[in-house]
Amino acid sequence: MQQLSTLSLVELSGQTEFSQARSEVYFDGKPSGIVVPGKLLEAAFRVDEDCYLIFTTDDVLFEELLTITLISREQGVIEIAHLGGEYASGTFENASADKESVHFQFIDDVRWTVKISRSPHLRIPFLSDPRGVKRPSGLKTYMTFSTDPVSESVK
Repeated sequence: MQQLSTLSLVELSGQTEFSQARSEVYFDGKPSGIVVPGKLLEAAFRVDEDCYLIFTTDDVLFEELLTITLISREQGVIEIAHLGGEYASGTFENASADKESVHFQFIDDVRWTVKISRSPHLRIPFLSDPRGVKRPSGLKTYMTFSTDPVSESVK
């Protein structure tokens, strides 16, 4: 995967008491018609020729929620997951990527990894994800989450 600087967001609707902000994805300054949850683009990664992994937040102090969205230029939004919780504050930092995964820090002293599969695989709701990951119910996923303690050299 490759981190991108050519992808941007334009806010379409602001956050309300009951919903996240919504923004349109722009590729090289051109609108795509793809709308994702979130206001601030934290990072974007190119998965392959068609798919992108986008990390967004809503800029909410003391209850920041990281939204991770897998999109396709052809199909639009493929999958969405949220990372965070009530009264949990986090800062998205130290993002890096390898061939199939993105690694980053957000909440607590853990290093998060999200691995992207080329085809969907089985997910067991309530058991498959680390604490803090929230996503719509379903049995198939392209994104697999894991955590590792952060070493002192990474902090």
